[in-house]
Amino acid sequence: MKNVRDVLREKGSTVYSIGPEDSVYDALKLMADKNVGALVVFEGDRMVGIISERDYARKVVLKNKFSKQTKVKEIMEIEITTVTPSTDLEECMELFTEKRRRHLPIVEGDRVVGIISIGDAVKGVIGHHESLIEQLEGYIKGHHGRRDRS
Repeated sequence: MKNVRDVLREKGSTVYSIGPEDSVYDALKLMADKNVGALVVFEGDRMVGIISERDYARKVVLKNKFSKQTKVKEIMEIEITTVTPSTDLEECMELFTEKRRRHLPIVEGDRVVGIISIGDAVKGVIGHHESLIEQLEGYIKGHHGRRDRS
């Protein structure tokens, strides 16, 4: 099974971040500019949360707040579920489901080295399954037509 490190090799390890005192508007603008659905929130060098488009929809729009007046710290998720580069994608899928998350920061030691989305994990799992199917087809074709000569 593929792991998070394999996904990072394919998609890259860029982590876009914002500060807790920044406005939600600035966070949304950065997400739109970078075409990502979530940002890691850092206070200095320390990860203190994660903010996503979903947080905006549920905690700003639906509560009639304004993104320019609302700070990231007011809506960010502070219970952060993380994975490591060696975490396999099956475990990531379980975390996405159990913890109801769509993004998981990837940590190595005390450093954030990437972020994986549910879409990244699904793509990785599908790629793994396609590879297995190709290997099985090759195995079957390689043995098709051979007769046991015993």
